[in-house]
Amino acid sequence: MLEKSLWLLMPILITGISPFLIYALRSRINIREGVSFVAAGLTFTSVLMLSPAVLKGNVLTLTVFEILPGITVKFGADGLGMIFALVASFLWILATAYNVGYMRSLNEHAQTRYYFCFAVAIFGAEGVALSANVFTLYLFYEVITVFTYPLVAHHQDAEAYHGARKYMVYLMGTSKLFLLPAMVLTYVLCGTLDFQLGDIGPGIFPKTADPLLVKITFILYAAGLAKAAIMPFHNWLPSAMVAPTPVSALLHAVAVVKAGVFSICRVFLSGFGLQTMAAYGLGDIVAVFAAATIILASVIAMTKDDLKARLAYSTVSQLSYVVLGVCMIAPQAVTGGVAHIAHHAFSKITLFFTAGAIYVATHQKKISLMGGFGRKMPWTFGAFAVASLSMIGVPPVCGFVSKWYMVNGAVSFGHWVLLIALLSSTILNAAYFGPVVYRAFFVAPSPEVDFDHYHEAPLTMLIPLCLTAAISVFLGLYPETFFQFIYSLKGL
Repeated sequence: MLEKSLWLLMPILITGISPFLIYALRSRINIREGVSFVAAGLTFTSVLMLSPAVLKGNVLTLTVFEILPGITVKFGADGLGMIFALVASFLWILATAYNVGYMRSLNEHAQTRYYFCFAVAIFGAEGVALSANVFTLYLFYEVITVFTYPLVAHHQDAEAYHGARKYMVYLMGTSKLFLLPAMVLTYVLCGTLDFQLGDIGPGIFPKTADPLLVKITFILYAAGLAKAAIMPFHNWLPSAMVAPTPVSALLHAVAVVKAGVFSICRVFLSGFGLQTMAAYGLGDIVAVFAAATIILASVIAMTKDDLKARLAYSTVSQLSYVVLGVCMIAPQAVTGGVAHIAHHAFSKITLFFTAGAIYVATHQKKISLMGGFGRKMPWTFGAFAVASLSMIGVPPVCGFVSKWYMVNGAVSFGHWVLLIALLSSTILNAAYFGPVVYRAFFVAPSPEVDFDHYHEAPLTMLIPLCLTAAISVFLGLYPETFFQFIYSLKGL
C-alpha cells in the first residue's frame, strides 16, 4: 500500500515541475507548448493509475511532513478526490490544444507567462483534489488564487486590472476573514485537521463539541470558500470575464470554481460528515442561499447580451447545484451534487470553448448580433446546443442525470421549496440558452456584421469543443463513469 501511496505525489510533482519547464523553454514556442501537452497527459495517467485501488474502497494517504501535532502537509485519494483530480487533469489536455489555437490566432502577448500560470493553476487544482486535510487544501486553494490573478489581468488594461483586483479582493479577503478562522476552530474542536477520507458519514467533529461552535465553523467555511460563488460572494466571477476565453474556461470549468465547490464538498462531507450535518441541521441555511443563488443568477443571465457574461451568471447558478445537493443530505441529492462537479465541467467548458471560437472567427461577443452564425459555424453552435441541453437538464446529456438525482433526493426528504427551486431553474436555463441557439440557426444575419466572411475557428479549437460536447453526451448515457467513485465512499 505504501508503494501505491507514493503515486499520490506523481500528479503533484508533474504539475509542479511543468511550469518551470515551460518558462525554461520560452524561446522555443512549439516545445514550450508541447510541455503542456506532455505534462497534461502524464498527470491524467498518474491520477488514473490511482483509480483501481480507490474503486476497491481503499484510501491512499501520504504525509509529506509535519508542522505541528495534528497539522501536516498530507495527501490522500478517495472517491471524492478522484473525481476532481481526473476532471482537472483530463480537461487540461483539451484546454492546452484550445489554448494554442486561441493564443496564436489572436497573436496574444505574454504567452509564456500565460502558459506558466495556467500550469500552476492546474498544480493547485490537483493539490486541492488530493489534499488529506484542511491545511493542505488551504495551501493549494491559495496557490490557485494567486496564480490565476495574472491570467485574469492578462490584457493589462484598466478593465482587466479592475476585474483582477476584484477577483483578488473577494477570494483572498474571504479566505483570510472566514476560512482561516474556520480552520483554527476546527483544530481547537477536533485536535486535528485531517479529513475522514473514504467515509462521509461520521465526520471528524466529536460529539462533545459545542453545537454552537460547530455551527459557526460550518458557516465560516461556507463563506470562506468563495470560489464556490454562492451569493453574495459571487461578484468576482462575472468581473473576471475580462480574461481571455480559455482563462474563463479554466475559471469556470477546470480549476477555480471547481476548486471552490469541491472544497465545499470535501469540508462538508469529509470534515463535518452527513451525520453531524443532519444532527445539527447544518445544511439548511446554506441550502437556502444556494437555492436563491440558482434562481437569482439565472434571472440575471437572461438580461445579459454579452455571451461570456451570460455564461458567467450561468456558472454562478450551476455551481450552487453542487452545494445544494450536498446540503440536502439525502443520499441521492448528494450523489447528484457531487456528480455535477464533473458533469458541469465538461458541459461548461464546451460553452466557453464555443464562445472563444466565435470570437476568434467573428470578433463578435453580443448575442443580438449572432443571427445566422450557426449556418457558418455549424460544428461550433451544434456543440453549444448540446452543452446548453446539459445545463437545462435535458436527456441524454449529463446535466440531466445530476438534476434527476437531486430532484429525487429533494422528493425523498420532503425538501419541497428546494424542489421548486430546482424545477424553476430548469425553465430559466431554457429561457437564457434557448434564444442563443435559436438566433444562431433560425434568425437572419444582422446587417451590422460581415456575415459572408465568417467560418469555423481553427481545428485546434474546434476539435476540443466537439470532444467535450461528445463527452457530455457520453456521461449522460454512462453516468457510472463517475458514479462508481461516489459509490466507493462509505456512509452514503
